[in-house]
Amino acid sequence: GDCYDRYAIRILEMRESVKILRQCIKDIPKGPINVDDGKIVLPPKEKVMTSMEELIHQFMIVTQGQDAPTGEVYFGAENPKGELGFYINSLGGGTPHRLKIRAPSFVNLSILSHMLPGHMMADVVAILGSLDFVMGECDR
Repeated sequence: GDCYDRYAIRILEMRESVKILRQCIKDIPKGPINVDDGKIVLPPKEKVMTSMEELIHQFMIVTQGQDAPTGEVYFGAENPKGELGFYINSLGGGTPHRLKIRAPSFVNLSILSHMLPGHMMADVVAILGSLDFVMGECDR
């Protein structure tokens, strides 16, 4: 399709997203949503500001992280711009051995070599705008 088709689909996607959000708000369960494990959850901010132990505890969680098991995993999640993927390789510990992020905008721009031939130079701006990419994801 052309730029208008991509625009029309984006409008339909936004309307569908509003429907999904309304369903989620209606069906969201009541009650607490945090994990009770104090080794994972950050302490309340008011305690961090008044207690040295809580400040140290927050610092340790933020800087060292939670120990991950040894192994590798790929996780893909739906994103407004496409699939956002994370490949993580762990040797154990709080930081990954290897981390690869699959940014959807980077993948989406790969279609340009097929879209641009035959168009005038003035059309390039509209075509790029219709792809709705994030340049920070494409900078490699």
